[in-house]
Amino acid sequence: MTVRRRLLAQAQLANSIGDGAYLVTSALYFARIVGLSATEIGFGLTLGWAVGTVAGVPLGHLADRRGPRGVAVLLALMTAVAVASFLFVRSFALFTLVACLYGTAQTGLSAARQALLAGLIEPDKRTEVRAVLQSTLNGGLAVGAALGGLALHFGTREAYLAVFAVDAVSFLAAAALLLRLPAVAPVPAVAGPKLAVLRDRPYAVITLINAVMLFYMPLLSLIVPLWIVQRTTAPTWLVSALLLVNTVSVLLFQVRLARRVRGLADASRSVRHAGLVMLAACAVFAMSSIGSSAWLAGLILLAAAGLQVYGEMLLGAGAWEIGFALAPADKQGQYQGFFGTGVAVARMLGPVVLTTLVIGGGTLGWLLVGGVFVAAGAAMGPAVNWASRTPGVRTPDRV
Repeated sequence: MTVRRRLLAQAQLANSIGDGAYLVTSALYFARIVGLSATEIGFGLTLGWAVGTVAGVPLGHLADRRGPRGVAVLLALMTAVAVASFLFVRSFALFTLVACLYGTAQTGLSAARQALLAGLIEPDKRTEVRAVLQSTLNGGLAVGAALGGLALHFGTREAYLAVFAVDAVSFLAAAALLLRLPAVAPVPAVAGPKLAVLRDRPYAVITLINAVMLFYMPLLSLIVPLWIVQRTTAPTWLVSALLLVNTVSVLLFQVRLARRVRGLADASRSVRHAGLVMLAACAVFAMSSIGSSAWLAGLILLAAAGLQVYGEMLLGAGAWEIGFALAPADKQGQYQGFFGTGVAVARMLGPVVLTTLVIGGGTLGWLLVGGVFVAAGAAMGPAVNWASRTPGVRTPDRV
């Protein structure tokens, strides 16, 4: 691994450890220590990610114009400040304000880092390096989740505060590592609209399709745990086993799958296959409610989780290639900022939509969700072909 790739991976590992600890403990900290209601927590976090979604494109544009390394370092520091500010939250109003700062910094940081990756890594290696970063991310989240588990075990205010301190320090470490990377020259302004991505309709359609595919994100973290408790006889500890299957699979196989994607044709095919695999996963998840055997239900859920993570990895490999390849070279920051809004959309809308369809609809709901994945995956190829005919976009091949 080159020095550039190693530093990118180390920065990803540093802040993902903090993120893992934060994700495991934050909701309980805000509820038990700060004293916020579930509604207040949900509203504040949703608003924070909504503000971050809006801010992603202009912050990505800033990375293009000022240089992605400096902007990424600044936003990593801003994230550290936001996390540290949670230590002093004592009211709903202040919580909402800090959540907006956190969502803005995180979304902008993601866009700037993708622009930095695009500027430092040769085009034919970007998807592979992105896969390495994703594997690193999962490994860091697992370590952070273990640290968060210790805080939950002690359950004291000091334990929770220590987790937030670790998260803040992790972003300071990420900023220091990013600062060691070579600077990428800023792109000079040219005639035309500053935020050109907002007028790029084909890329907007691709981003929307990707956002729909990303609805898999709340499955293991929210929908499947609820499904296990309410609709199956499987033991509740199986939730941890399913998350372990997901994490280990990404660590072992994501890079291998990404290496198979060489251009837009491969990428579109990968997304299409992801939709089909997701449908199979949904069908198998639905089968876990049949019968009274806890062991049989558990085996079915493990098989479904295996299919789900395979579809997740296929989607990642294809979507990363598409997101990078169809973005103009001088606008990677704003385009990656826009493409990244799919994650925020999935985080905001996914829990509501999937809970209604799956928990409320049962087997039919699972099949409906799977059908949506298939339709979205099949639509990616025509959308990529449309985008590849847009003037000014690099078009190495056709789908």
